[in-house]
Amino acid sequence: MGILNRGMFVLVLSAFSAECIELLIKMVLARELGNHGLGQYMSILPFVFLIFLLSRLELPVSISKLIAEKEEQYHRNILLHGINLALIITILLVIACTLTLPFLPMFDVYHSFTRWLFLIVIPILSFSAVAKGYFMGKHQMGKIAISNILKHTVQLGALFFLFRLFDFQPKTALLVSFGALLGSEVIVFAYLMSAFAISYQVVKRKPSKNLEGESVQKELMKVSVPVTAMRIFYGVISAIQPFIMKTALVHSGLTQNEAIAEFGKLTGIAMAIGFFPAFIGHSLLIGIIPTVSKAYSQKDYSTLQRLLGQVIKATFFYGLPAVTCCYFFARPLTKTFFHTEDASVYVQLLWPFFLFHYFIIPMQAYLIGLGLMKDALIHTIWATAVSFVLIYSLGSMPQWRMDGISIGLNTEAILLTSLHFLTIIKKIGFKFNTVPKFSDY
Repeated sequence: MGILNRGMFVLVLSAFSAECIELLIKMVLARELGNHGLGQYMSILPFVFLIFLLSRLELPVSISKLIAEKEEQYHRNILLHGINLALIITILLVIACTLTLPFLPMFDVYHSFTRWLFLIVIPILSFSAVAKGYFMGKHQMGKIAISNILKHTVQLGALFFLFRLFDFQPKTALLVSFGALLGSEVIVFAYLMSAFAISYQVVKRKPSKNLEGESVQKELMKVSVPVTAMRIFYGVISAIQPFIMKTALVHSGLTQNEAIAEFGKLTGIAMAIGFFPAFIGHSLLIGIIPTVSKAYSQKDYSTLQRLLGQVIKATFFYGLPAVTCCYFFARPLTKTFFHTEDASVYVQLLWPFFLFHYFIIPMQAYLIGLGLMKDALIHTIWATAVSFVLIYSLGSMPQWRMDGISIGLNTEAILLTSLHFLTIIKKIGFKFNTVPKFSDY
C-alpha cells in the first residue's frame, strides 16, 4: 500500500469521526441556542474563520509543498524560516486586531468579551500551522488525524458539560459557544507543538544544508499569499453572504427575525447534513497538495493524470450515494438529528450544491499543487459574482425567497467545478479511460 493510500485511509477514518462529532456539536448548538441564536452564531462564524485564516496564512499548504519538493537536508532550514514567518504574522495581526476589533459594529449584539477571544488564539494558530505543514509534507497524516479528532472532541465536551451544568443568558450562551471553539484550538496547539518538538530534535541531528533565506521566504510566500488571498476571498464572501441572504429575505416580505431563523436552518442544519460526507474530500485535499506538487516538479504527467482520474472516481463513489440519501431521507435526517423537519426542504433543494462541492474541494487542492492558485481565485470570483446576483435578485422576490437563494448556491457550485476541471485538464491533459490505482503512488 503506497504512502498516499495509507495517508488517505487514516485521514478518512479520522475525518469521519470528526464529522460525526461536528454533527453532535451542531445538534447541541441548535438545541441550546435555538433558531435565532444559531442564526447569530452562524452569522459571525465566517468572520471568526477569517481571523483563523489570517493567523495561519496558509502556512500548512506552503510548508508542506516545499517539504515535499525539497530534499530532507533542507527541511530544518525551511522550518526555521517558517517559524520566523509565523512570528511576523502573529505580531502584525495582533496589532491590527487590537486597533480594529473595538470599532466593528457586528460585535455590538454579542457579549462584550466575544471580540477579545479571537485575539488570544492568533499566536496559537500561527505556530500550529508550521507543525501541520511539516507533518503534511512528510505524509505523517496520523498526527493530523489525531489533532482533528482532538479538536472536535474537546469542543463537544466543553459545550456538553457547560450547558448541562449552567443556565446561560442568550448572549452568554453565544460567548460560551465561541469559547469552546477557541479552547479546542488551545488543546490542539499543545498536542501539535509537543509532537513537532520531538520531530524537530530528530531533524536537528541529521546533516543539513541551508537555502538562501530570501529564496525560502519567496517560495513560501509564492504559495501562501495567493492561496491566502483565495481563502480570504472565501472568508469575505462567507461573511457577506449571510447579510445578502437576510437582506434579500427581508425585501421579500419576511421580518428580520424570520430571515435570521431561515438562514439558521439553511446553514446550521441543511448544510451541516449536506456537507457531512465532505470529510472525504477534505482528507483527499490534505494528501493531494504535496503529492501533486512533487509529481509536477518532476514533470510526471502520467502520475498526475492517474491521480486526477482516481480523485474523480472516488468523489463520484461517495458523492452520488451521499446526495441521494440526503434527498430521499431529508425529513428523517433533520428530525432525528435536529428535532425539526423545517430544514428538510433546503437539504433537498441544495443537492447539486453539495454534490459539486465535493468535487471542488480536491480540485482546488490539485490547482494549488500545480501552482495555479491565481486561476483558482479567478474562478471563485466569477462563480461568486454570478451567485450573489442570483441570490439577491431571486431571493428578494416573494414568490422565490429560499428557492431563489438555493438556485444561486447551486449555480455557483456547478460553475466553479466546471472552471476548475477545465483548467486542470488543460494543464496536464486527461484521458477518461485512465484506471488509476492507489498502489501506483
